[in-house]
Amino acid sequence: MIKRLFDIAAASAAIVILSPVYAITAYKVRQNLGSPVLFRQTRPGLNGKPFDMVKFRTMTDCRDSEGNLLPNKDRLTPFGKMLRNTSLDELPELWNVLKGDMSLVGPRPLLMEYLPLYSEEQAHRHNARPGITGYAQVNGRNAIDWDRKFELDLWYVDNQSLWLDIKILVKTVKKVLVKDDINSSEDITMSKFTGNKYKI
Repeated sequence: MIKRLFDIAAASAAIVILSPVYAITAYKVRQNLGSPVLFRQTRPGLNGKPFDMVKFRTMTDCRDSEGNLLPNKDRLTPFGKMLRNTSLDELPELWNVLKGDMSLVGPRPLLMEYLPLYSEEQAHRHNARPGITGYAQVNGRNAIDWDRKFELDLWYVDNQSLWLDIKILVKTVKKVLVKDDINSSEDITMSKFTGNKYKI
């Protein structure tokens, strides 16, 4: 309950304080990538329950001669990479926090199609609300492999506390400002399972 109250208070304050950033980013997304400005995708939440995660759009809708969307690497523009590298694309997720779909801190929500591939231990990561940032993000982010990310996510679920969340949030701000442990390659964006392992 304390964690949830903290999430509501902090997310509400952040939305108000960052409202000019929201407006400017939305305008730039519309100008560079077109409409819609927001990207929605179904992700697993607490206990694996699906929810619609909202982000700023980072890719175009370019298609081939047959009308099929081009691969992600061909649709991710330099502007989109900048949004990802600065984490500006994540700002709309604060609304998911207010709705209760997400927390400020928790395991990052992956894709619904991965759920059947989790081991019993890996599925334990859904015993906490997914987060905008998490313990794995401040201990390597995209610079570590998926096995290590799962280990860090599971450690967080078993040891979560308000004080730990505050420390993770402070470290997150620092990493975003200095662009530490960031890798925006298409391979990470399009990571795939191989059995119960992730291939990057």
